[in-house]
Amino acid sequence: MIFAVVSFVVAFLLIASGGLLIFYRDTIQERITAALYPRTKKRSLSTTLEETRNVIGGVVEHFERVLPRSQAEIGVLQQRLVRAGYRKDGAAKLFYGAKVVVPVVLCILALVTGLGHTSPLFVYTAALGVGFLAPDFWLGRQISKRQASLKRGLPDVLDMLIICIEAGLSLDQATARTAEELHTAQPALSDEFGIVALEQRAGRPRAEAWKHLAERTDVDVIRNLVSMLVQAEQFGTSIGKTLRVHSETLRTKRVQEIEEKAAKLSVKLIFPLVLFIFPSLFVVVLGPAVITMAQSFGKFFK
Repeated sequence: MIFAVVSFVVAFLLIASGGLLIFYRDTIQERITAALYPRTKKRSLSTTLEETRNVIGGVVEHFERVLPRSQAEIGVLQQRLVRAGYRKDGAAKLFYGAKVVVPVVLCILALVTGLGHTSPLFVYTAALGVGFLAPDFWLGRQISKRQASLKRGLPDVLDMLIICIEAGLSLDQATARTAEELHTAQPALSDEFGIVALEQRAGRPRAEAWKHLAERTDVDVIRNLVSMLVQAEQFGTSIGKTLRVHSETLRTKRVQEIEEKAAKLSVKLIFPLVLFIFPSLFVVVLGPAVITMAQSFGKFFK
């Protein structure tokens, strides 16, 4: 077993080294030159980790050409990646590369650990299937986490917008200032609001920029916010009052959701009570009585 694990590690390192030499010969040459002729500039740990991640990601991206795909499929994937917060050009290539690399890694692990010897057809088919679908499940989970973060932080962002608008700023200036101020507290919403501000500076109409925000995030509360802002702009109503009402509505809705979950808790506890707690309680309470009765009745049948 130890020999097999060591062999796998050595083979993986050799394959990775070969890939680095093939695809990143210039980068490696620059690093060798920098090592032979060091400069006064110091490299931080974060810079080294970032370059290593880029190198590994670039190696994975070269495997994305193996999978056939259409332009419609690429468009859907890019939309999902944007909703998950990945807007770089190489994100789609890295995703397709992962759908090729992960199944191969799982098959190698099955071979090294010996799981493939018991039922080769089932194990390797399951490894290929799970490895191919794992990036999709991971991306879906990232989208759900980001949407939950956007939904949770929207009332705080609306409060900041209200403060900026009531201080005399326009909606465009308030959006840019909110994106700048809440970059640490709410990074996801700050990123989205920053894109809205950039689109408005580039000359895109305000209503269209906000509608793009709703399409990028695909969150119901943000869609409602965009609809309210567009209607407020069309009918000339106060944007500050509209945002305040919407913020209070979101907080009330959050409290109602918490109360709903608390009310469902008693119903959900029935299943663990019946399946786990009640049988253990019966064994503890009735077990001694059953043993005593069995011993008493056993005397009559001897």
